[in-house]
Amino acid sequence: MTIVQQVNRRRFLTATGVTAAAALAAGATQVDWGHLMSAAGENPLDPDAGVLVVVTLYGGNDGLNTVVPASDSAYINARSELAYKPEEVLDLGEGLGLNPGMKGFKSLWDGGQLAVLRGVGYPKPDHSHFRSMAIWQTASPETSVPTGWLGRWLDATGDDPLRAVSVDPVLPPMLAGERTAAASLPVGGLKLPEGALGKAFEGLGTAQAGEGFWQARAARSVNDLHRAVATLGGSTKDKGKTQPRKGELAAQLDVVAGLIEAGVPSRVYSVSLGGFDTHADERGTQQRLLTELDGALTPFAQRLAKTDRGKQATVLVYSEFGRRVTANASQGTDHGTAGPVFVLGPRVKGGFHGAEPSLTDLDDGDLKLTTDFRDVYASLVEEVLATDAGKVLPGHSGRMAGLFA
Repeated sequence: MTIVQQVNRRRFLTATGVTAAAALAAGATQVDWGHLMSAAGENPLDPDAGVLVVVTLYGGNDGLNTVVPASDSAYINARSELAYKPEEVLDLGEGLGLNPGMKGFKSLWDGGQLAVLRGVGYPKPDHSHFRSMAIWQTASPETSVPTGWLGRWLDATGDDPLRAVSVDPVLPPMLAGERTAAASLPVGGLKLPEGALGKAFEGLGTAQAGEGFWQARAARSVNDLHRAVATLGGSTKDKGKTQPRKGELAAQLDVVAGLIEAGVPSRVYSVSLGGFDTHADERGTQQRLLTELDGALTPFAQRLAKTDRGKQATVLVYSEFGRRVTANASQGTDHGTAGPVFVLGPRVKGGFHGAEPSLTDLDDGDLKLTTDFRDVYASLVEEVLATDAGKVLPGHSGRMAGLFA
């Protein structure tokens, strides 16, 4: 993360008004592998319990070059060199195609496990990154509130912070409630001794008959450490050669997958990928980022599909806003409004949901929303987290009908 990104993230945390999050981001509620492995042993996740993984794309992802209306002449005319041609995109039908960097998403679509929610946004949109992200994370478009939408879910369902875990660089405001906030787990490898010393160290974790209480506890701690390395990831070597470092999002999702498989009793996870503020030279930058997103999420979904607990996971992918329809003079796009949201997993009813926004009937050059983002949240809260959405989104009655099979 660059210095500029760090400063901007701090500004965002302050601007949201979710004051608890700033303190939490400093590490007040950080947990380590010991807490999580102990929780998995003492109170394992019910294999039938739904798990929600939230992926935030910071910067305002250009939805029109993500789910591309490549055959629409209005799209071609508005974007000239920035536009993708029909033969370049991954065809989804209805005149739409995925960005060419999203081949794994296309395979999930073909398998019926990817839902594309079209025209998602909020009323009276704001072009500010910080205000718009605050709205998405608090789910309060009209007024500023001091709690995140998943923080309110935490408040409504108990007081254990391990029910939600942030694997982001900082804990996002959406996970801060009035009384409870999620735990924060920084991503970092654990390195254990190798060779003969490593074998001897691992042997210390073997239970022995007749040992005392503290000896057994120490052995269990060593065993937990090795489990944590296997679950959360340590140094990766193959025949003495260090493997290339994974992208940040892939590393975060590796941790999440391991925690789900280990039975850690968390129901919500948060991860993120930044860099989508593409005001200039967008096409190459955005396609690289979408390729990274695809390369992280596709194997994550494939891995989780192999376990009972993993099959209960649903992934939400969103950004604070889309971009303007017309390209700017720098072959980029400026801050816009509505855009596509992805929901994926075995429980999802794949396909298109919501109406495709018009490229000619615009609101001062911006797309008009066709799907209220709170409808999406409400459906996830009820269908995945098995909680009355009224406790999280008071006064909001909309739902995404048919999103889940």
